[in-house]
Amino acid sequence: MNKKISITIAALALALMSTAAAQPPAAEPEHSIPTPATAKHHVVFQLTEAEGPAWGTVIRHTNNMRKAFEKDGGSQVEIVFFGQGIKMLLKTNKEYEERLKKLADDGVILAACQNAMKAMKLTTEDLFPFATQVDSGVAEVARKQEAGWAYIH
Repeated sequence: MNKKISITIAALALALMSTAAAQPPAAEPEHSIPTPATAKHHVVFQLTEAEGPAWGTVIRHTNNMRKAFEKDGGSQVEIVFFGQGIKMLLKTNKEYEERLKKLADDGVILAACQNAMKAMKLTTEDLFPFATQVDSGVAEVARKQEAGWAYIH
């Protein structure tokens, strides 16, 4: 009797495995956002400049690079804002809000340096809600470089 039960269980397990193997894999969304685990390219930008040409340039370079890497394994990008550059993430900065939100929605990490925030007496409430925070902008860039990320200054 035990032999019949064992054979039945084995046959059932085999049937389940062959059914699962016959299922096509789930298709990935056409425009999926690469994660650190799936992206081929990992890039960290730093922005330390006060308002000026660098602000538009970092957005343009990020978009151009991400587009170029779409066909080559995708990219994971983080922009670290410290020094005077942190002002780009302030809620009062309406000129760049829409473009920065689009980057964040597309998976780009916009990281505010907490040291710069303290020095300028800024709080989380002063920043766009889509910004993240890191303990130290310089340390964040160093961590990314140590992890093999390309560094764009």
